[in-house]
Amino acid sequence: MTKNLRQIGNSYGIIIDKAILELLNIGPETDLEITTDGKRLMIEPVAQPTSKREAVKAAHAKAMKKYDTAFKRLAK
Repeated sequence: MTKNLRQIGNSYGIIIDKAILELLNIGPETDLEITTDGKRLMIEPVAQPTSKREAVKAAHAKAMKKYDTAFKRLAK
């Protein structure tokens, strides 16, 4: 399958067919990890935590990443 980038505002995106999203069980709320080896772009769903402890750790890490600057300002 060949796809082209589409302009979305000041960025570019790739439209992923519904059949592929269903096959991979990916939806609008699924966190995706994007990596590269310098030649390829790899997109995969982030592994979901299996226990409550892992879920709390994952939520903490996500909040720290998203609100790091705000937390640093509040700590002053």
